[in-house]
Amino acid sequence: MVLVSYRQAAPRGGRERVSMSKHVYPAKFMPEDTGKYVVIFPDINECIARGDTMQQAFEMATEVLCACLWAMLDNETEIPAPSLPSDIELSENETVVLIGADVEAYRRTIESRAIKKTLSIPSWLNVKAESAGINFSQTLQKALKEELRKQL
Repeated sequence: MVLVSYRQAAPRGGRERVSMSKHVYPAKFMPEDTGKYVVIFPDINECIARGDTMQQAFEMATEVLCACLWAMLDNETEIPAPSLPSDIELSENETVVLIGADVEAYRRTIESRAIKKTLSIPSWLNVKAESAGINFSQTLQKALKEELRKQL
């Protein structure tokens, strides 16, 4: 069940890419004899999580679902449609939980590390900006975000 889609601007000379940002998938929570939980997503075989508690298993399942879907989008792999929770076969003590994944938010979190860029500005502008106490990185980030909003 896809909730939202967005269009990503095409790189120069490239094609526009449509990707899905928010998804909801049923996950099967299976308790182990040790009290820990294993979580599988019946629709995405490679998507498996584990946690010491139900809460930790839920948090890990959310993160692993985001990571799996992000990888599928990056590899342009078809994302399977989610099953209905009522269609998931359960054994004793197993539970189906719907897990939401905001792939775009996850990507921003993972890719938010700073990257050093070298740029050139006129000397007089540098002097005025430094004397005014302007943070160059924050100002550039703000300007780039505004410019990107205009393009989308």
